[in-house]
Amino acid sequence: MNFKLTLAAAAVTSLLAANAATADNLVIATVNNGDMIRMQGYTDDFTAKTGHTVEWVTLEENVLRQRVTTDITTKGGAFDLMTIGMYETPIWGANGWLVPLDDLSEEYNVDDILPAMAGGLSHEGTLYAAPFYGESSMIMYRTDLMEAAGMEMPDAPTWEFVAEAARAMTDRDAEINGICLRGKAGWGEGGAFITAMSNSFGARWFDEDWNAQFDTQEWADTLNFYADMMGDAGPPGYATNGFNENLSLFQQGKCGMWIDATVAASFVTNAEDSTVADSVGFALAPDNGLGKRSNWLWAWALGIPAGTQKEAAAKEFIEWATSTSYIDLVAEKEGWANVPPGARASLYENPDYQEVPFAAMTLESILSADPNDSTVQPTPYVGVQFAAIPEFAGIATEVSQEFSAAYAGQQTVEEALEKAQALTNDAMEAAGYR
Repeated sequence: MNFKLTLAAAAVTSLLAANAATADNLVIATVNNGDMIRMQGYTDDFTAKTGHTVEWVTLEENVLRQRVTTDITTKGGAFDLMTIGMYETPIWGANGWLVPLDDLSEEYNVDDILPAMAGGLSHEGTLYAAPFYGESSMIMYRTDLMEAAGMEMPDAPTWEFVAEAARAMTDRDAEINGICLRGKAGWGEGGAFITAMSNSFGARWFDEDWNAQFDTQEWADTLNFYADMMGDAGPPGYATNGFNENLSLFQQGKCGMWIDATVAASFVTNAEDSTVADSVGFALAPDNGLGKRSNWLWAWALGIPAGTQKEAAAKEFIEWATSTSYIDLVAEKEGWANVPPGARASLYENPDYQEVPFAAMTLESILSADPNDSTVQPTPYVGVQFAAIPEFAGIATEVSQEFSAAYAGQQTVEEALEKAQALTNDAMEAAGYR
């Protein structure tokens, strides 16, 4: 018997046994967006490197927000990692509900995270969630339909141009809708879109004394413009369409334009999934000449609930999933167009990624969204498509339900705005803001 080989085999067996003894099973709640689904397909790589296994709880966006909020506020302990965003992270970090990410490894290179993303996921300078991907919103449009309509998309169009183009590209007989936009209730679904749009119309959620502003001309202009355009050029049932529904419509060739998350660009240009992959152009989200565009700022990020018994393993997952190494892994397997965008500066400095057709427009859109200066008139809140106060999610969910009911023809725009004004002021008074 070879004594040295026997000792080596024993050492390997001992190491495997030690890894098995210290390995954890992480339960991760995430959203059913394409990049998260893609990440789940690579978790064998994480397990091979760390020994830890992963159990995924994949949920529709509105349901995810409800589940993780309930779990963290009640200290339910159902999850070791949560997919959360720029709204929740600073608030939950301030409350002590998240583990601070102030001890990530030097190799991870926290300083490489884009400042807009790191700032939005921090409280008092401490990072509480790491961005898996970052996004703004922009116009994705069919270049062939735009050309057939005899029009040319500017790099920075107005809403007036977008509405004209939407009507010109609509062909009901061919099931082509000139424009597809979110109408689905939910503060982060249709609520996020209409709030970002309202910024460009000069609207705001609150004045400087926290009085609701839905009784203003700016909000009436926003909703009437949206509803008229969608009635003329939007898909049937748009009042219940969110990100995933509109993505599917666009990929099937049923949308002339779609204004939504910049992260969608990789999916609409992927020939395996999109029937119009070779005829997609990009432009900045529209404005109205008032100095504010209608694009938002967001990151889907990974945070660790305080009190988890698997904090060390959870941090290992964060370092794996939001690292440059993960980006390289996806690039090697699926090409640079499919890597998670918008989180790291080094990605946009990479010559290979600079060749991706939507990379520059994505970065320009992200950099043009300012949470500290998102509205024409001054406000007491921070945020582009949300107001960063704890009460906002509940209030905005109700407001978005009233708006969706107006889109569906169940009430008028005027009635929806009147109800939004009343319920918002009631909630803010009850919370002690007024």
